Amino acid sequence: MTTPHAPLILDIAGTRLNDTDRQRLRHPLTGGLILFARNWENRRQLSDLCAEIKAVRPDALICVDHEGGRVQRFRTDGFTHLPPMRALGEVWMKDDAGRPGSGALRAMRAAAACGQVLALELRACGVDFSFTPVLDLDYGSSGVIGDRAFHTDARVVTVLAQSLMQGLMSGGMANCGKHFPGHGFVRADSHTEIPVDRRSLKAILNADAWPYAALGATLSSVMPAHVIYPKVDERPAGFSVRWLQDILRGQLGFEGAIFSDDLSMEGARRIDGRVVSYTDAGVAALQAGCDLVLLCNQSVPGEGQAVDVLLDGLTEALVKGRWQASEASEQRRRALLPSRAAVAWDELMRDSLYLQALERLP
Repeated sequence: MTTPHAPLILDIAGTRLNDTDRQRLRHPLTGGLILFARNWENRRQLSDLCAEIKAVRPDALICVDHEGGRVQRFRTDGFTHLPPMRALGEVWMKDDAGRPGSGALRAMRAAAACGQVLALELRACGVDFSFTPVLDLDYGSSGVIGDRAFHTDARVVTVLAQSLMQGLMSGGMANCGKHFPGHGFVRADSHTEIPVDRRSLKAILNADAWPYAALGATLSSVMPAHVIYPKVDERPAGFSVRWLQDILRGQLGFEGAIFSDDLSMEGARRIDGRVVSYTDAGVAALQAGCDLVLLCNQSVPGEGQAVDVLLDGLTEALVKGRWQASEASEQRRRALLPSRAAVAWDELMRDSLYLQALERLP
């Protein structure tokens, strides 16, 4: 089978590719891999793993959740410990005596530095892309978001995210705003249950979704929330034509890539009031307007059947016309790949811009 569209982002079990990993990576529907802490030993091993992935599939998008704070997969062997994004919001709020706005300027510089350090260190080891920044607002009620958010004020979130994305860009990396239209208002964790946000569309657009409208073309990609907003649609946002096509693309004018969040999360397993398979969830996400879909934490040693079931299921669904391969979606995926060579780690340690960025971290 040939297809112009490789929508699946999968994971692997260990620190090296095995034969099964290689087989899955060669599948025409596989567009990339997402790495976790279990795939890490040290920088040399990570670089070798990324090179091995590219040798099998040169166009694979190698991804990671590497935001800073508690969501940072690689923390040793020279990787900088990045602060949680709330720390940048706190810097924003602290002006020097007699200097209104000085905290905001420091926070913007620190956010740009975070993005630059994050991108340069990951790219030096062969990683293409990080799912960052978090654009959720910090209402103080969501444990799963919490200090991953910059601030409760959408304007502050937007400015700091813009600065962080400029830092990412300077390091040669695209970005991903998440979790559209907003996960910060609900208490429930979509990893284990289905959060429901009962606010009106107007309330959400005027607050949580405001950064997506303000950032516009600066966003390379977006990841929707596994949250139901029943006053807008009975489906979670990541499976909703209303949210993804009518609002995100139509009303807000977003033109970048749309990722589903992890299909193995509880918030992705119930659609229209019933438990669905990974294949049905993947088809629903693609039908709704996602360009790419993730399935994580299913390739653990001795298992991984769910990955093969999804690959086979989406292949059959494509043949039967349940979803349509999209050249535009494939172009959006490829646009997330770095467009210039990475700076080697040893050179990075002598790079004046990188060293200045380290000094600006909070």
